[in-house]
Amino acid sequence: MEIDYQTLLDGGKHWSFTARRGSGLTLEDVEGGANLAMLFYNPANLLERYNAPDTLKCQHTFRLTRGHCLYSDMGRIFCSIVEDSVGWHDTVGGNANRALVARRWGEIGYQQARNGWTQNGHDSFLVEAAKYGLGRRDLAANVNFFSKVAVGPDGSLSFDPANSPAGGRVTLRFEMDTLVLAHSCPHPMDPSPTYPRRPVRFSFFTAPAVEEDDACLTECAENGRGFANNRLYHLCAGGH
Repeated sequence: MEIDYQTLLDGGKHWSFTARRGSGLTLEDVEGGANLAMLFYNPANLLERYNAPDTLKCQHTFRLTRGHCLYSDMGRIFCSIVEDSVGWHDTVGGNANRALVARRWGEIGYQQARNGWTQNGHDSFLVEAAKYGLGRRDLAANVNFFSKVAVGPDGSLSFDPANSPAGGRVTLRFEMDTLVLAHSCPHPMDPSPTYPRRPVRFSFFTAPAVEEDDACLTECAENGRGFANNRLYHLCAGGH
């Protein structure tokens, strides 16, 4: 696999970009214990965005891993998980906000620590969203790659700080042009006594075409319909 572009997102930072249809992205948890939150939007129609409930419901799952697709609220597939060495990525934990970060790790502002200030996921998403004319009402339930939140017999949620080892990787294949908002701020359930700053490496490449036996396509019948919805969308959009 030839890497077209690679960059490192330090812990406690945020970023955004548009991934083109047919591109691949490998995310690497460099040190272990990272949390990488993402939201997805259609850059041609920003009203279309990632839908966590539909993603889980149609694939009968509580977590994301290899073979799963990430759906929009229009029944289309933003991206597929084609490789995964971690095995569990959180879909329900959401973001930490400013109050939670201040309460758990202390509030350290930019004036005090410059780039070492304690950023939170909610505000990080808002900063990136504003670059595209989006705001608070446009945020939705996000994915937390590398994080694991499990459900106990009594329905309680528990966070596993050892879920992702150093070098853990997950690879996405984008099935349509996708605006991605991302941050590496702490998961709201992270029990770390100090503000966690775990970097994530991004490696972009040109993904192979989807074959008939593709694990994401054949995972369930709904995914076949999702890929069909994408084909119709691109046909009507002139291939873009």
